[in-house]
Amino acid sequence: MDGAGREPEEGEEREPGAISERNILESFTESREVAELIGNLRGVFGELVTREMAVERFIGIMDKYQEQPHLLDRHLEGMMNSLLEIVRDSGSPPPLVHLAFKFLYIITKVRGYKRFLPLFPHEVRDLQPVLDMLAKQNPKDTETWETRYMLLLWLSMICLIPFDLARFDGNLVSVEGQTRQPTMDRILDIAKCYLVVSDKARDAAAVLVSKFIVRPDVRQSRMADFLDWVLSMLSKSSSQTMEGTVIVNGMLQALAQLFKHGKREDCLPYAATVLECLDNCKLSESNQMVLRKLGMKLVQRLGLTFVKPKVAKWRYQRGRRSLAANLQAQGAAVQNQKREAAAAAAAAEAEDDEEYDIPGEIENVVEQLLVGLKDKDTIVRWSAAKGIGRITGRLPKELADDVIGSLLDCFSFQETDNAWHGGCLALAELGRRGLLLPSRISDVVPVMLKALTYDEKRGACSVGSNVRDAACYVCWAFARAYEPAELIPFINHISSALVIAAVFDRDVNCRRAASAAFQENVGRQGTFPHGIDILTAADYFAVGNRVNCYLTISVYIAGFSEYTQPMIDHLVNMKINHWDSVIRELATKALHNITPQAPEYMANVVLPRLLPLSVGSDLHTRHGAILACAEITHALCKLAQENNRSVTYYFSEQSLEGLKQIHQEVCRGELMRPAVCTLIEKLSLSKMPFRGDPIIGGWQWLINDSLRHLTLVSSAARQHIKESAVSALAALCNEFYINERGEADPALQDELVTQYVSELQNSEEMIRCGFSRALGALPRFLLKGRLQQVLEGLKKVTVISPEDVSFAEARRDALIAIAKVCQTAGVKGDGSQQEYVCRENVDQIYATLLTGVTDYTTDSRGDVGGWVREAAMTSLMEVTLLLVQKEAELIHANICKQIMCWLAQQSAEKIDKFRAHAGSVFLTLLHFDHPPVPHIPHREELERIFPRWEKETLNWNAASEAFPRITQLLGLPAYQYHVLLGLSVSVGGLTETTLRYSAQSLFDYMKKIQSDPSALEGFCETLLRVFEDNLRNDRVSVPLLTMLDQLLANGCFDMFTEQENHPFPVKLFTLCKEEIKRSKDIRKLRSSIGVFCGLIQFQGDMREKVFFQLFLLLCHPFPIIRKTTASQVYEMLLTYSDVVDAAVMEQVMAILSDTNWEAELPVVRERRNCLCDLLKVPRPQLVAKVS
Repeated sequence: MDGAGREPEEGEEREPGAISERNILESFTESREVAELIGNLRGVFGELVTREMAVERFIGIMDKYQEQPHLLDRHLEGMMNSLLEIVRDSGSPPPLVHLAFKFLYIITKVRGYKRFLPLFPHEVRDLQPVLDMLAKQNPKDTETWETRYMLLLWLSMICLIPFDLARFDGNLVSVEGQTRQPTMDRILDIAKCYLVVSDKARDAAAVLVSKFIVRPDVRQSRMADFLDWVLSMLSKSSSQTMEGTVIVNGMLQALAQLFKHGKREDCLPYAATVLECLDNCKLSESNQMVLRKLGMKLVQRLGLTFVKPKVAKWRYQRGRRSLAANLQAQGAAVQNQKREAAAAAAAAEAEDDEEYDIPGEIENVVEQLLVGLKDKDTIVRWSAAKGIGRITGRLPKELADDVIGSLLDCFSFQETDNAWHGGCLALAELGRRGLLLPSRISDVVPVMLKALTYDEKRGACSVGSNVRDAACYVCWAFARAYEPAELIPFINHISSALVIAAVFDRDVNCRRAASAAFQENVGRQGTFPHGIDILTAADYFAVGNRVNCYLTISVYIAGFSEYTQPMIDHLVNMKINHWDSVIRELATKALHNITPQAPEYMANVVLPRLLPLSVGSDLHTRHGAILACAEITHALCKLAQENNRSVTYYFSEQSLEGLKQIHQEVCRGELMRPAVCTLIEKLSLSKMPFRGDPIIGGWQWLINDSLRHLTLVSSAARQHIKESAVSALAALCNEFYINERGEADPALQDELVTQYVSELQNSEEMIRCGFSRALGALPRFLLKGRLQQVLEGLKKVTVISPEDVSFAEARRDALIAIAKVCQTAGVKGDGSQQEYVCRENVDQIYATLLTGVTDYTTDSRGDVGGWVREAAMTSLMEVTLLLVQKEAELIHANICKQIMCWLAQQSAEKIDKFRAHAGSVFLTLLHFDHPPVPHIPHREELERIFPRWEKETLNWNAASEAFPRITQLLGLPAYQYHVLLGLSVSVGGLTETTLRYSAQSLFDYMKKIQSDPSALEGFCETLLRVFEDNLRNDRVSVPLLTMLDQLLANGCFDMFTEQENHPFPVKLFTLCKEEIKRSKDIRKLRSSIGVFCGLIQFQGDMREKVFFQLFLLLCHPFPIIRKTTASQVYEMLLTYSDVVDAAVMEQVMAILSDTNWEAELPVVRERRNCLCDLLKVPRPQLVAKVS
């Protein structure tokens, strides 16, 4: 919980880390498989593939136990013995030995070397073989570092044998007469050699040093020399170079391990020298994080060497740690025990302090550790915090108090977030160890509360999530460290701060940390107000969703009076001015929801505080304050109305005037416009008594100005500003523009509607968008008598003209607005077209909406027409359902048929999002039964294909689910044309999954109708009609050619191959020829080649025409087309060998395969003419270009 980093949160609904999954394992289930893998090593090491497969499988098994490595413990010794048998076997070749050590390393990596080390065999007979193996190793071999690492760990265990190493030397003169090196020196030389390598063996060498140097015989004769060597290496090496960094790393690791495992009396004589050398290295200035961390580790080890290893008797001891004991009322025995312990500690303190002899170096050590708390890297700060905790536990009470005083200096706002984070970690360590006495709690708690809300802005974001996380760790540690009585004075502050962090923190890891700390306090302290109730609502999983925290959990907790005011104050002081606009908006909505819990406090304290902020200089504060004023005002007015009081019951004159002034004071911008629009909307919904006030004109002007200036804001902010302005307009009109008779002022109505309709023809697309949506939001009394004018204006926006072909967003918003206007105006069959949707205008409305379904405009943004089609489908559904429920007879059969057919076509197209939307609308209309939509073609068959119970479960986004259903509509005559048109785009598309499932569904349908000649004939007629209607329309014709190629190749038209000159292939050939005429589209030409090759299977005069067309393509100006044609003709002749005379077949195939069709045209033309002669096809004639 040290807050190593913030988890980014992108969405409101779901944040990264909000859902965690863990696989809880119960035992080492693969033990038998692992034993087999190890047993088979002798057979697999020889071949690279089998060796790598064995290693990968072993790593895969072991990695599963990274989080629960203890499950391996029972099997570690068996695995190690099996692998060491291979190592000890003199007949094992080096590659096999390396493989065995690699397996050992993988196990060590998962379980950790400390747990693994004692299992190594450490008999006397192992010493010489291990030394010999190490001597044979090449320290620079990058492939075998695991071997060296494991051998060094093994040697570090063997060197603990309780015999003088000199006894192993015997006669040092070898057979050749040369002097052999003593064993002690051999081991030392090995350690020194591997302390300066750059691989993992360096870590093992440091472990070896810590075990070997502390042996009595080695310590006496070699320790001083070794330390001299280490210090000289440190002083000579520079941490600014790569080689120097490696050496310094090895030396620091060796010293840290040595001072950790060595006896204090052995290390103390050298500690001051080592500290001085370390100071000279100036590691704190190094940019290498690992070196700074090792330096911090070594400094604290030296500090612990300087002071005696005794636990301070002055430390605070809570006594029992049992949760049950804390929660039991009869805890008198515990308290008695506590008092006795305190008396004993006090008695021992006087004599204890006299025994302390604190060397001067401790001041240097503590200072370095305090500096380390401010390091830029978390692991260095964490190491320093642990060092502070360990050393403070050995100091006298007064010195320890000085350390705590110095530590509290980290918590000033002149310090960086790193210092705050390190300070929190150190406080938690001190608290956990009982080194923060109750007398200091009053100094620490205020600091801790500040840290819980620490958030410093840096550029476009902020820092401090790690500080807040660490502050939660402090609270967690204090809950375990102190008796409830010690924290009683601070309990309200701590509980409120933790609740606020758990509910209102921006980061999910901080909210969860606060929830965990709150839970620990509830359990250990038992004094948090309403602890269990809050914990149930705000547990670890509940706080994972930020929106739920702000809008639901916070309201529940604010219901407890102890937390209401602190939560409101936190939102007002810390969250409405937050750097993240999402947090500001959530905070204001939370204030709205909490207002009923403290209306007087909101009205008399919060609102007067917010009004000056809403016209202040800081942008974020102003934005948050305006939204907060809007939300609080709305909540107070609703509360007053519910209690049958005047809407202004809670407001003073000054507050009302302040609310009026806001829109005049703020400057216009991307943040301010939507905020002020929201304020206008909320004040209108609150029914404020501003009717006839000049402020209404100001508000109207601001709304209009926002809609007119949409082009000047960034694309990301446009939608939000537009929606805010439209919502504000609707609320403003409903409240202030209607008179007692429920009508609008004619002059105002005329001005407003005429102005808005005239803006629909503006040359700026965004202005059309804004005023289209504004017309859609107007209330009925403003549309009365003006409906036809509004609909005509919106219709003009939906028409595609050459100058506004890319205005897809304007067409989309106009279609949405048409549906909204219809819903607002209502339906009356024999009414006036100026007031209602009626017989006179319903066809015009449907014609406009149906035109939108055919919008396939594309530009640099892609298929922008998709937005229009989506809006058109939604509007068609809304208008149709409106008519069905009011006057269904206004829906004509041909209109209903068009709607359903177009929806079916969209349901068969290639883009998942639009297909899913079309499918949803299609099923909504089909299954609507209040009352049912009339005139739906083939309703019974459709309900059989799409059962009612599948409406919610059918996933239209998944091609595998959608296409098998939609292709069944090909059997329904009314839908066949449109479904086939949609399928053509999908089957001939480029998306692999869409193509696969759509093509398979189509082929399944074709197989089904092979035995039904009339169905097949009907299908072919429809197919030709689709082709003819979309000739030269590349959006359809190119994928259609690809689909035809697949249909012909799959034998879908085999029924026609036996008839000479069947009209289907003849017409298809003509259409294909026309489609590629003068085309330079390579994809289209390549698709057509496949179709021509497929048409060769049909008998009659057409076969010669097909050959002629293919031979034309063999001499196409594009080399890729010539090559593709030759390749496909070759495959065609292999497939349909009967189309060519057997006598010339071999010659034809040779020409096709041997000719370089990418060569110059004259060469290629000559070879092509040979083919024409062989197949008795007229030679194509060159046509002279007309100049």
